[in-house]
Order: sequence, then C-alpha cells, then structure tokens
Amino acid sequence: METIIISFDPANLSSLILSNKLSFSSCIFFLSVQAYLFGLKMIIAGIDEAGRGPCVGPMVLAVACIEKKDEEKLREIGVRDSKLLSPKQREKLFTQIHGIASEIGAIEVSAKEIDTLRDWKSLNEVEAMRIGLLLNALKVKPEIVFVDSPDIIEGNFAERIKKYISFKTIIRAEHKADYNYPIVGAASIVAKVRRDLAIVELEKIYGKIGSGYPHDESTIKFLKNFLQQNNELPEIVRKSWLTTQRIMNERFQQKII
Repeated sequence: METIIISFDPANLSSLILSNKLSFSSCIFFLSVQAYLFGLKMIIAGIDEAGRGPCVGPMVLAVACIEKKDEEKLREIGVRDSKLLSPKQREKLFTQIHGIASEIGAIEVSAKEIDTLRDWKSLNEVEAMRIGLLLNALKVKPEIVFVDSPDIIEGNFAERIKKYISFKTIIRAEHKADYNYPIVGAASIVAKVRRDLAIVELEKIYGKIGSGYPHDESTIKFLKNFLQQNNELPEIVRKSWLTTQRIMNERFQQKII
C-alpha cells in the first residue's frame, strides 16, 4: 500500500485530488483539522455570475467568503440558487448575506468590454479572467473556492481561473454549484441583485429594456425601436450576440430594399 505524506499546502492537496489519491471530501477534512489544531480560520469562497446570456446589460460576477464553520448559517436563512428565489426573497437574503459573510466582492463586465474581449477570447475565458481579479482583490485569501462551471468539462474552468490568480488555493468548479453549495448560492444572489440594480439604472437612461435576455419581448422591442430611431444600437447592447446581429441585419436589409 502506498503511503501518502499529507501537507496542508493547498497546492499539494490540489495535486493529490487531481491524481485521485485524495478525495475532495478528505481534503476539506484535512483543512478543517488544520484550522482546529492551529486555531486558524478556514475560509471558503463561492463564485457565480448573473447576466451571462443577455444581449443587453453587464455580466456581474460575485464572490462571497465565509468561515467554513459558519456555512450552516447560510442554509438556515434559506440561501440557495438565486434562480429558485423571487426578487423579494433575493433582496432580503442579499442584506442577510452581507451580515454573515466575512467578505463579499463583485465586478461588472460591460457589454462593450464583452464584445471587445470576445474578439480574441471565449466567454468562458473572459469570465475566468474577471474571476481572477475578484479573487486577487480579496483581503483574506480562501483555502477553497467553489465556482459554478460554464465549461462542458467542469474541471477545465478551474484550470482557466488558476492562470489568473496570484495565490495558492483549491478551486472546485462544478456544474450546478450554485445549487449544491450554499456559499455559491450566496454569490449567485449577490450577483443577481447587483445585475438587477444595474438594469434599473440603465432604464433610467434608456427607458424600459426588460431583462435583457433574448427571449424577453420587452428587450426585443427596445432593441428594434432604438435601432429604428438611431440607426445604431447603444453601448449597453452586446453587438456580438446572434440575437443582436439578426435584428441589425433585418433592419438594414429592409432599408436597402
């Protein structure tokens, strides 16, 4: 039987997980033991986005951090995937999360920035780049980061993120992480509320734009009317989206005819 020498260095634990010599649950156990024995705080972080798919408005990425021992408090107040909550529930939890979390951060990626970066990067890579900024800005770096993965092979997203962070940590990228981990659910709520607030501010300038999603009739009406009146779309619209390109093509083809 092979003997494995365990180091509490996140980089070492991460390599053991990847080589299937240590399960992820065992990793959390060892880090918890370390925190207990040495009187340390074990900080975990959750990351999620809101507004990845819309053709209007920013994508918002949020990180929420908490001591592992306090994670149950998130479950007690009803934190879960923001998509399963009403706007009022999200707003209430948004305030409560800020009272429980040890640190929270958020970043907006504008429509113009998304279009520019997508000329040479995939949207998954853009998201990983901005997650790197979020994590590097944290005052206290987490031992473990849980993140909702947009990659088909979920673990690939963790490898993307590692390229953009300046410290050692364990990154657990999973599909439906916002449903499976309360700390990611907390981040999803923060991101969604921040995104909704951003849309409210944009509507003060542009009028009703709806949710920004392609399936929203209010959003499609906004795009067509603005294009009809101005012969161009505003910078809050993602020009690289197929929905946007289709509407622009229809408009200018009709004008030529």
